[in-house]
Amino acid sequence: MEDKVLISTKDFPMELMKRAIKKLTEKYIGPYVVKKIISKNVVELELPVLLRIHSVVDVRRIVKYQEQVEGQKKIPLPSIEVAGEKEYKVEYILDRREKRGK
Repeated sequence: MEDKVLISTKDFPMELMKRAIKKLTEKYIGPYVVKKIISKNVVELELPVLLRIHSVVDVRRIVKYQEQVEGQKKIPLPSIEVAGEKEYKVEYILDRREKRGK
Protein backbone atom coordinates (compact mmCIF):
# COMPACT_ATOMS: atom_id res chain seq x y z
CA MET A 1 0.00 0.00 0.00
CA GLU A 2 1.33 3.42 -0.93
CA ASP A 3 1.42 6.13 1.72
CA LYS A 4 0.01 9.44 0.56
CA VAL A 5 0.86 12.80 2.11
CA LEU A 6 -0.09 16.47 1.79
CA ILE A 7 2.61 19.16 1.55
CA SER A 8 2.36 22.36 3.59
CA THR A 9 2.41 25.54 1.45
CA LYS A 10 3.53 27.72 4.36
CA ASP A 11 7.03 28.38 2.98
CA PHE A 12 6.15 28.36 -0.73
CA PRO A 13 6.73 31.61 -2.64
CA MET A 14 3.55 33.30 -3.90
CA GLU A 15 4.74 33.02 -7.52
CA LEU A 16 4.75 29.25 -7.17
CA MET A 17 1.19 29.18 -5.82
CA LYS A 18 -0.05 31.56 -8.56
CA ARG A 19 -2.27 33.44 -6.11
CA ALA A 20 -2.35 37.18 -5.57
CA ILE A 21 -3.50 36.93 -1.95
CA LYS A 22 -1.70 34.62 0.48
CA LYS A 23 -4.81 34.39 2.66
CA LEU A 24 -6.69 32.56 -0.12
CA THR A 25 -4.04 29.91 -0.82
CA GLU A 26 -4.52 26.33 0.27
CA LYS A 27 -2.71 25.31 3.46
CA TYR A 28 -1.83 21.90 2.04
CA ILE A 29 -1.58 20.54 -1.50
CA GLY A 30 -1.60 16.98 -2.67
CA PRO A 31 -1.99 14.09 -2.11
CA TYR A 32 1.40 12.82 -3.29
CA VAL A 33 2.86 9.32 -3.01
CA VAL A 34 5.87 8.67 -0.79
CA LYS A 35 8.48 7.17 -3.10
CA LYS A 36 11.21 6.49 -0.56
CA ILE A 37 11.96 7.14 3.12
CA ILE A 38 15.50 8.51 3.16
CA SER A 39 15.84 9.01 6.93
CA LYS A 40 13.55 9.55 9.90
CA ASN A 41 13.41 13.29 9.01
CA VAL A 42 13.35 13.22 5.20
CA VAL A 43 11.21 11.52 2.56
CA GLU A 44 11.25 11.52 -1.23
CA LEU A 45 7.90 12.12 -2.95
CA GLU A 46 6.57 11.52 -6.44
CA LEU A 47 5.84 15.10 -7.49
CA PRO A 48 4.62 16.44 -10.83
CA VAL A 49 7.24 18.30 -12.86
CA LEU A 50 5.08 21.43 -12.98
CA LEU A 51 5.23 21.81 -9.18
CA ARG A 52 8.89 22.94 -9.46
CA ILE A 53 10.02 22.02 -5.95
CA HIS A 54 12.59 19.46 -4.86
CA SER A 55 11.18 15.98 -4.40
CA VAL A 56 13.06 15.44 -1.10
CA VAL A 57 10.97 16.99 1.68
CA ASP A 58 11.39 17.37 5.44
CA VAL A 59 8.76 15.43 7.41
CA ARG A 60 7.78 18.62 9.31
CA ARG A 61 6.31 19.98 6.04
CA ILE A 62 4.03 17.01 5.33
CA VAL A 63 0.94 15.47 6.91
CA LYS A 64 -0.56 12.05 6.28
CA TYR A 65 -3.41 12.07 3.79
CA GLN A 66 -6.61 10.39 4.96
CA GLU A 67 -9.20 9.77 2.28
CA GLN A 68 -12.10 9.55 4.71
CA VAL A 69 -11.74 11.86 7.67
CA GLU A 70 -14.47 11.47 10.31
CA GLY A 71 -17.02 14.25 9.94
CA GLN A 72 -15.97 14.97 6.37
CA LYS A 73 -17.43 11.97 4.62
CA LYS A 74 -19.29 12.87 1.48
CA ILE A 75 -22.43 10.79 1.84
CA PRO A 76 -25.35 11.96 -0.28
CA LEU A 77 -28.44 12.63 1.77
CA PRO A 78 -31.66 10.88 0.79
CA SER A 79 -34.06 13.24 -0.94
CA ILE A 80 -37.75 13.67 -0.19
CA GLU A 81 -40.26 14.44 -2.94
CA VAL A 82 -42.64 17.28 -2.08
CA ALA A 83 -45.02 18.49 -4.79
CA GLY A 84 -42.87 16.91 -7.50
CA GLU A 85 -39.64 18.65 -6.36
CA LYS A 86 -36.71 17.11 -4.47
CA GLU A 87 -36.13 18.42 -0.96
CA TYR A 88 -33.79 17.31 1.81
CA LYS A 89 -34.54 16.78 5.49
CA VAL A 90 -32.02 18.44 7.84
CA GLU A 91 -31.21 16.43 10.97
CA TYR A 92 -29.56 19.26 12.88
CA ILE A 93 -27.78 22.59 12.27
CA LEU A 94 -24.07 22.58 13.15
CA ASP A 95 -23.60 26.34 13.51
CA ARG A 96 -25.34 29.58 12.79
CA ARG A 97 -24.33 33.13 12.05
CA GLU A 98 -25.84 36.03 13.90
CA LYS A 99 -25.74 39.65 12.78
CA ARG A 100 -24.70 42.33 15.23
CA GLY A 101 -27.48 43.89 17.23
CA LYS A 102 -29.91 41.00 16.68
